[in-house]
Amino acid sequence: MGKKFIPFDFLEKFMVNVMLKAGIPEADALIVSDVLIQADKFGFDSHGVNRFKNIYLDRINEGILNPVTIYKIIKEGPTTAVIDGQNGLGHVISYHAMKLAIEKAKKYGMSMITVRNSSHYGFAGYYPLMAIRENMIGITGTNARPSIAPTFGVENMLGTNPMTFGIPSDESFPFLLDCATSITQRGKVELYAREGKELPKGLVIDENGESKTNASEVLKDFITGKAALTPLGGVGEETGGYKGYGYATVVEILSSALQQGSFMKMLIGIKDGKKVPYCVGHFFIVIDISAFTDPEDFKKTTGSILRELRASKKMPGQTRIYTAGEKENDVWLERKDKGVPFNNELLEEFKGLCRRYDLKEYLPYFE
Repeated sequence: MGKKFIPFDFLEKFMVNVMLKAGIPEADALIVSDVLIQADKFGFDSHGVNRFKNIYLDRINEGILNPVTIYKIIKEGPTTAVIDGQNGLGHVISYHAMKLAIEKAKKYGMSMITVRNSSHYGFAGYYPLMAIRENMIGITGTNARPSIAPTFGVENMLGTNPMTFGIPSDESFPFLLDCATSITQRGKVELYAREGKELPKGLVIDENGESKTNASEVLKDFITGKAALTPLGGVGEETGGYKGYGYATVVEILSSALQQGSFMKMLIGIKDGKKVPYCVGHFFIVIDISAFTDPEDFKKTTGSILRELRASKKMPGQTRIYTAGEKENDVWLERKDKGVPFNNELLEEFKGLCRRYDLKEYLPYFE
């Protein structure tokens, strides 16, 4: 069966109704659905509605994620704050953390907010996009379940730890760099497993440092520590794997040390053989462009840099050079009138949600 496209507005309405049934307040449900759908609008399918059930609803049902998010600011200064998420929904905590960072940056030029005891916050690019809409630069990072092996190691120690930058320009789309510090991320492995595809060699290694390509086996081996993702640059030093390892470590430190939160093996999600909250940490940095220069001048210079890069001499056989955020804009232009692509397995998953939460009137839409 080919992919079926489900309209964005319909999906938002459906997911909000599911979340209400799961005990999530409506205001929070709207934030979560917006983050998930925004990921699919830009082609980040590994962090979109694909994860609605298994990363969020299932964890609520398992008692390891609080449906009602009550976060606390435990330390605050003019340009800073430390937030304890108290095991609430990461999207909700992060939305409010970035809003606070924007407010502080408007007043003082720059700000940084750190978060501890949070949960998976979804599409990292969502939060810098909030800053971009205010003519600001947004930066965020988060730690995660252990997945990446350090250079010359085979044990999964660091999370996929994205470091994400959003920068406004004078073009119709911003510069948005949102990528893991591993070659690929766990969500992509989940997509390969869902579609029954073999992983390319070099993305995942086993306990002997050999490539593993069976995506379903890899997901099981992540949990037992028998498989690890390779950092950006790959295995060893020759292709620069130490760079990805180093950046992953930076994100791990900034997501835990400033806020005195959990890190590395503390985020495994298992204690004494039982599932427990993941308690991940995040950081959010906002830079008000007007504190340095006129925002329109900044955006024009940024746009010029991006246009010159795309206009530079191309490799033989290639017709286009991209800058970060451009492919995502292309996906949005393709999907804006279609919606989110669903394969057969995802359709079945959402039909299961219709039954579980007694929303059978939605069943025909996922047939």
